[in-house]
Amino acid sequence: MPAPSPRFDPHDLEQAMDAFAAAAPALPLAVAFSGGADSTALLLACAQRWPGQIEAWHVHHGLQAAADDFERHCAALCVRLHVPLRVRRIDARHAPGQSPEEVARTRRYEAFDALALDGQARAAIKTVVIAQHADDQVETILLALSRGAGLPGIAAMPARWRRGDVDYARPLLGVPGPAIRAWLRARGEGWIEDPSNADARLTRNRIRARLLPVLDEVLPAFRATFARSAAHAAQAQDILAEVAAQDLAACGVPPRLAALRALGAARRANVLRHWLRTAHGQTPSSAQLAALQAQIEACRTRGHGIELKLGQGHVRREGDVLRWAPGVPGRA
Repeated sequence: MPAPSPRFDPHDLEQAMDAFAAAAPALPLAVAFSGGADSTALLLACAQRWPGQIEAWHVHHGLQAAADDFERHCAALCVRLHVPLRVRRIDARHAPGQSPEEVARTRRYEAFDALALDGQARAAIKTVVIAQHADDQVETILLALSRGAGLPGIAAMPARWRRGDVDYARPLLGVPGPAIRAWLRARGEGWIEDPSNADARLTRNRIRARLLPVLDEVLPAFRATFARSAAHAAQAQDILAEVAAQDLAACGVPPRLAALRALGAARRANVLRHWLRTAHGQTPSSAQLAALQAQIEACRTRGHGIELKLGQGHVRREGDVLRWAPGVPGRA
């Protein structure tokens, strides 16, 4: 890996951690620790600031022969730092047609939920920190744009959120990846490199290896400007979510067709997405939503039926309301 540019200041990490500490995160705190550079830096920084209040959580994905070596590396560093290490083994294999990254992410958060529940017998973890950084945020935005995503995708990763009874945070989200590695090198600390990070078959890896260096040369401030765009998108999405919640309350659950038709097309699409996501955990494609919109608009007589595939099920008309049900349209 080439040496970082001098403009990547290791002090960026210290400043980010100072800002996170100033926000007074609830303790005790767990660090999601893979053994890579980013999580190693975050673990070191947290252990330095909150000695005796930190745990390391390592998720063994079971996908690589080197996974056991990752776990041993993490255990050795935690012994040196006097930080308890808790390991959760998962099966992150994906089925045909599933996104490997999405499956691994889902299983990983399920592991975090299990670790949080395991800790209830003693001092329960109040906050979990994850080491994603500014380069990860840019990659997420570019992947969202490549899929034609809307505001939720462009908003990318939040710096803070809550899952169950536990706060989650990404303290390093504004720190460039090269600055994190510079911080570790300045302290003589090593880390492990995940071999999958060099797999050029993965789009995210190609973005990191080929596109980010070009952006760095042409638009040196791209990390900060992309982050601002993501923040604007997140703010706009919050407003749309508030409007959708108000409209759904007016339309009812399940929504009444007449009330849906009374809304403009954009507002109707917004409330339909909100209903399907919050009530049924479904995200319609653009084509599915357009087809549903056309059917709702045309559905003005008692005999006009609606039955369309959507997500993992289908929507259909029942009397004066629209319902979603799992399964294939037309089958019991």
